[in-house]
Amino acid sequence: MINPFDDTYFMKKALQEAELALAEGEVPIGAVIVCNNQIIAKGHNQVETLNDATAHAEMLAFTAATNYLGSKYLKNCTLYVTLEPCQMCAGAAFWAQVGRIVYGATDEQRGYEHWHCKVHPKTEVVKGVLAEESQALLDTFFSRLRKKK
Repeated sequence: MINPFDDTYFMKKALQEAELALAEGEVPIGAVIVCNNQIIAKGHNQVETLNDATAHAEMLAFTAATNYLGSKYLKNCTLYVTLEPCQMCAGAAFWAQVGRIVYGATDEQRGYEHWHCKVHPKTEVVKGVLAEESQALLDTFFSRLRKKK
C-alpha cells in the first residue's frame, strides 16, 4: 500500500508556504514540521514583513511546533524546508534535536553544510526532495528582483 504521507507530500506543503512568501515579496522559503504524519507547524520567510533577520521559515516553524507540543525538543518530528537551512536554522535544529530534516534545493552560499555546521548527531538529513520546484521559486524571486533594479 502506498503511503500518501511521504516526503514528497509534505514538501509540497512546504512549497505552498514558500509561495506565500513569494506573494508577500519575501525570499520564497517555506517550512512545515510534521509529527506522526500530521503537520503541527508551518512557516515561511517573514524577514521583511517582521523587520527581523531571524524570521526565517524554519525559526517560525520551530517556535510554533514547540508551542504546540509544549516541549523544547522536536525529537519525533520532521522539518520539511524548501531550501537547505542556514547556519542559524541548523543551530536551532540542533538545539531542538529535530529527528529529521528534509530539504529541497541546496544553498551553496549560505547553507549549513557549506559552512561545515553540524546538526544533532541523531538527526537524519534527506536532501533534494522537490529540489527543482524549490529552486524554481527562488529563481523567480531573484529574477523579479533583478528586473526592478
